[in-house]
Amino acid sequence: MVLAALFIVALTLAGIAYSLRSARDISARFPNTGELIDVGGFRMNSVHLPATAKADLAPLVFIHGASGNLLDQMHAFAPAFEGRAEMLFVDRPGHGYSERGGRANDRPDGQADAIAKLMEKRGMTRAIIVGHSFGGAIAASFALRHPEKTTGLVLLAPATHPWPGGVDWYYRLTALPYVGWLFAHTLAAPIGLRRIDSGTRSVFYPNPRPVDYIDKTAPHLVLRPLAFRNNAVDVANLHAYVSEVAPRYQEITAPTIIVSGDSDDIVLADIHSRGLARDIAGSELLWIGNLGHKPDYVVTDVVVAAVEKLSGQATDLDKITRRAEARLIVQPREVR
Repeated sequence: MVLAALFIVALTLAGIAYSLRSARDISARFPNTGELIDVGGFRMNSVHLPATAKADLAPLVFIHGASGNLLDQMHAFAPAFEGRAEMLFVDRPGHGYSERGGRANDRPDGQADAIAKLMEKRGMTRAIIVGHSFGGAIAASFALRHPEKTTGLVLLAPATHPWPGGVDWYYRLTALPYVGWLFAHTLAAPIGLRRIDSGTRSVFYPNPRPVDYIDKTAPHLVLRPLAFRNNAVDVANLHAYVSEVAPRYQEITAPTIIVSGDSDDIVLADIHSRGLARDIAGSELLWIGNLGHKPDYVVTDVVVAAVEKLSGQATDLDKITRRAEARLIVQPREVR
């Protein structure tokens, strides 16, 4: 019995040592390229690209989804909007290189408030808020809580409404006190490192993942123990949060465009995207065939057109959307 207990303790300590070493290696491979700014008791990390003299679009704030960091949206959109808009790419609290802050940041409304404070620190008074996936819930909360700062919303494959079923077991486990800490510090890294390739491909499915996606967007960062646990708490709390907040989406007055696909295996677009289109008066849903969970990368041109429209430019959004859909229909589906 004693030997068995000692063996378990040894394995646990070895797992913790491996996870901490992996976290150091991941941070060294993907060092921070942003700037940490105090937003009231904790620091948030972001990359701010100021407007240029030729800017013709409203300022933009980008909010990444679960398991992500600011590089995910930055790699997709910084080249697309270069020179055309002021841009702020944010590591959500507890993700990437942002500190977590207090318990308020366990919910999307707390993270929305933190982003609003960061905007103020960056000298941004209003912006179009672009939210992908989990970031869509935060963007919607931002519009509810900070309408004076919201020029418009672009919601990409958002997760915003109650859905049937739950979340994957490892989110629930990792969100638990004590046991979750232990899992995040022992098994998350060795399991996660083996799933980076297949996991990122599944997020893009049925569309192909860009060949440089992993190297450019650093999905490994979420496998560091603290980030892994923060991400799990976010996801585990989401269903209860959107159940509480979704009835209030009808209060959103900001012009809103939703971009979603009929082949999204990550969120149920019929519930979330169609629900938003129903709940937000005057919103526009761009429903695209053969599009998975990553419209930010797969139909970037549609997102650019949506931002142009919300910035007051004359844009044939329907034509651009149909052109993107035609491109996807002839595209071969990726094999997982």
